[in-house]
Amino acid sequence: MAENPPLDSATLTPSMVEALARLWKKFQPDIEARVTVLEAAVRALASGALSDEQREAAHAAAHKLSGTLGTFGLHRGTKLARECEDFLAGEQPLAPEFDIGARAAELKALINSHD
Repeated sequence: MAENPPLDSATLTPSMVEALARLWKKFQPDIEARVTVLEAAVRALASGALSDEQREAAHAAAHKLSGTLGTFGLHRGTKLARECEDFLAGEQPLAPEFDIGARAAELKALINSHD
């Protein structure tokens, strides 16, 4: 799947920048809620109590994050969310040192620093 081209402030008109800022403000609560779902799954996984329902909810949240973050120029966030999505789907073998908690924390930091 091809990634969206990076947003370049030199190619965005002022009205496009304003529109993206309005969209970010509108969708930021949903984005943050998806990260919260992912963080809860990380905690449950660490304690050995991750239910199938919680895994599915976290997988869906990661999927939605991977599709949304690139729109706002957060391509690193898209990559992190895809890695979490793959991990939660269990479809691709990941390196034994894969740390979903670190990825969720980095996602949260990226989202919190985006303005």
